[in-house]
Amino acid sequence: MECLLRFANAPAVATISTLRFNDKSKTKKHGVLLRAKLDGENDPLLQSAVNAASLQPLFVDPYAGCLVPPDVQMDLKKYSHHYCLTTKFIDDKLLRTVNHMDGLKQVVLLTDGMDTRPYRLNWPTSTIIFDISPERIFKISAEKLEGVGAKIPRSCLFLHVPLESSNIQQALRAKGFNGNRPSVWAIQGLPVMTLASFEDVLLLVGSLAMNKCLFLGELPAWLAETEFGNKSTTEKWMDKLFMSNGFGVGMVSYKEVASSLGKELAPGYYKNILFLAEQLRFSDDQVQNLYLAWI
Repeated sequence: MECLLRFANAPAVATISTLRFNDKSKTKKHGVLLRAKLDGENDPLLQSAVNAASLQPLFVDPYAGCLVPPDVQMDLKKYSHHYCLTTKFIDDKLLRTVNHMDGLKQVVLLTDGMDTRPYRLNWPTSTIIFDISPERIFKISAEKLEGVGAKIPRSCLFLHVPLESSNIQQALRAKGFNGNRPSVWAIQGLPVMTLASFEDVLLLVGSLAMNKCLFLGELPAWLAETEFGNKSTTEKWMDKLFMSNGFGVGMVSYKEVASSLGKELAPGYYKNILFLAEQLRFSDDQVQNLYLAWI
């Protein structure tokens, strides 16, 4: 399957291959896998990741600077940008959630490959962080972060799962993900090209996340099949999309996030929808355990 990468600053065309998120033969096989030619300035995914990194407030993120070329001009006014508010919202929610987990704590980040959360957040002991992102971009950022001395908190584990993997669910399990343990999932920056590809993401999370686990982050506003300017209609669309995949969901207001941080929301249209969802079903592992207990 071939699609146009929907990046505002990267109109280039990339080849999109099939990605099977679930290891069951009857599940969907359309996906978000990209096999774009990653060649520096002509790489739309790398450019998008760099653009996102340039919006990170450096006084909060000590590592974002190493991911941004020196000729990028940092505008302090951008620190109240929607993207930065989203980053702060996700940061806080992730930490609050994992700090209430007992024992092993699992965090799954669906990213553009330049997410510095594994390094800069104060993760509690026994946290395992899984990063799902384009391998090429992840390697570039990992090398730069290592070069400035970025380290994962002691007693935590950071594992990368290439977005190019033929079976993401299987790859996560191979890395040690346990569907019988609590987890929290966040998406920010992951290249999502179609509604079907985002449904594949929901299928992945729904298959592996335990009942009542959280999934939060941003999804592209253009995924909505109706006019985004109508909040009520968009909320109904979101409810239908998530509920059909086993999640309860709520849209999160950027204005309210800004207000809670003592900030004023920057004017202008933003291309993403911020959401917080809860898994309403049981993970595949939980269902299997229930079945085994029943027989």
